[in-house]
Amino acid sequence: MNIKREADALVATLMATPWGQVSASIYETGRLITLAPWLTGHRERIAYLLNSQRPDGSWGAPGGYGLVPTLSATEALLSAASGGGPEDEPLCEPALRGLAALRERLPTAELPDMPALDLIVPSLVTLINAHGVGEPLALPAGLDFSRYERVQHVVASGAELPEKLLHALEVAGPAAGGASVRPTAIGTIGASPAATAAWLVRDVWPGGPAFLDADLVRSHLEAVALRYGGPVPVGLPITVFERGWVLSWLTRAGIPVDVPPEMVADLRAAIGPRGASAGPGLPADADTTSVALYALALLGLPRDPESLLNFDAGTHFCTWQGEDGFSISVQAHVLDAFGAYAAARPERAAAYLPVIDRLARLLAERQQPDGSWDDRWHASPYYATLSCVLALGEYGGPHAGDAVARARAWVLDTQRPDGSWGRWDGTVEETAYAVQALLLPTQSGSGAEARAAARGYEYLRSSGEMSDYPPLWHDKDLYTPIAIVKAATLAALYLTAQHPTTQEIRT
Repeated sequence: MNIKREADALVATLMATPWGQVSASIYETGRLITLAPWLTGHRERIAYLLNSQRPDGSWGAPGGYGLVPTLSATEALLSAASGGGPEDEPLCEPALRGLAALRERLPTAELPDMPALDLIVPSLVTLINAHGVGEPLALPAGLDFSRYERVQHVVASGAELPEKLLHALEVAGPAAGGASVRPTAIGTIGASPAATAAWLVRDVWPGGPAFLDADLVRSHLEAVALRYGGPVPVGLPITVFERGWVLSWLTRAGIPVDVPPEMVADLRAAIGPRGASAGPGLPADADTTSVALYALALLGLPRDPESLLNFDAGTHFCTWQGEDGFSISVQAHVLDAFGAYAAARPERAAAYLPVIDRLARLLAERQQPDGSWDDRWHASPYYATLSCVLALGEYGGPHAGDAVARARAWVLDTQRPDGSWGRWDGTVEETAYAVQALLLPTQSGSGAEARAAARGYEYLRSSGEMSDYPPLWHDKDLYTPIAIVKAATLAALYLTAQHPTTQEIRT
């Protein structure tokens, strides 16, 4: 494999598909079946759900990660079957199997930390119960209808909504088309096909502003459905998010990739005084902002990270204003941004040294006893662990060495017999993170680390075409940002191929 050629081709796809490369979502696809049966690809969306159902009647990843997709898919099939035509009869059996799986799992479901879960689950339970099929479903322990009902009331009132809520606007039901909600210039609501479809499902008068917006929104939904052949992703566009991560993975690994100057210019322009958002329709967030800043610094165009101070909560950096939660990977990426800028602009370093020191200590304090880290934006601890190892290894100072060593020991201890790494099963994505954690940032690595990385390299090379990645990233549903995972994999392959010790082992 010519890694530079692959990396250049990957970057070219970012220009060719600027909305981003994201896997299809069971949850989001289910919502479109119910909300927009008129949309291009309706039968294909139904077929996608039918083909994705597990033998036990559920959908999605193991454990609590399957709750939201199973609720959405079950409700969607119940809605589609309610047409009563002979073509709808085959949908009844899989819908009933989904209901049976939910009745078994809901009472004891473990709820992962995923966006808007406390709104989505009550909304879907309400919709399923309204179909009147068997005994009503109950909410899992720890959830109630109070916040869901408050959101519905606020949306119906026409009050200005927090930008982060728009991404899950579909939970508002018929009120989603309220007067305070307007689509972006490209026709999306909250960078979400489900939220966009929910906004569109209401009466508008010909010639009015909402009528003109509806035409734009309908065209946007058609474009997304056509691009995916029916099923839709949980979030689109993700332009800045995708470009920041891809460029930082490739450049950090030292791959001499050719980056189009217009892409760099767009990345710089995306960072405003409030920071950068992952894409149109989403609020500015510290994660996207910090990774974009870090990528620019690696490309020789460091920009003052002062916009990140908008997210400084004193004890930590929030992902966005009003976040309910804490992300360790966000702290690591913010440390990258401040650290890279301080290294490139020593005359400004003193201004940010207190923040750098605070973040480094925070990362070390939040390390798990086994040496790993967990995060709210990814299902795999290998993603969070790599983020922390990289940030601490480069910018954590001398007191970070122990934390990095403990993390690498955990990575060594958790390699699978086939050379892979993974939370549930060995995966290309998680193996790429583990290999980088062993070889970066020092690229020295012990003999044991180099041997483990070499085994990981062989697993990656033997895995064939890099396209079918199990979804591991957190949104309303688990998803895969495909270009980002490809970039991480290329980075791991390149680092291993360039490492002198792994070269000796492989030869």
